[in-house]
Amino acid sequence: MKIKRQRKPAQPVAKAMMMRSVASSTAIETGQSVKAVEAKLKSKRNKFSHLGLSA
Repeated sequence: MKIKRQRKPAQPVAKAMMMRSVASSTAIETGQSVKAVEAKLKSKRNKFSHLGLSA
């Protein structure tokens, strides 16, 4: 007999959380600080504001 469990609804991921995740992953790979990479991502945000992150 299988036990069926109800799934909890998925919580939406905030853009800030996504940005922090990308920054920390990049920082680990490049050896830079997370704050520096995050600041660089935020400064480039205006240039590519018409593009969105895929989820």
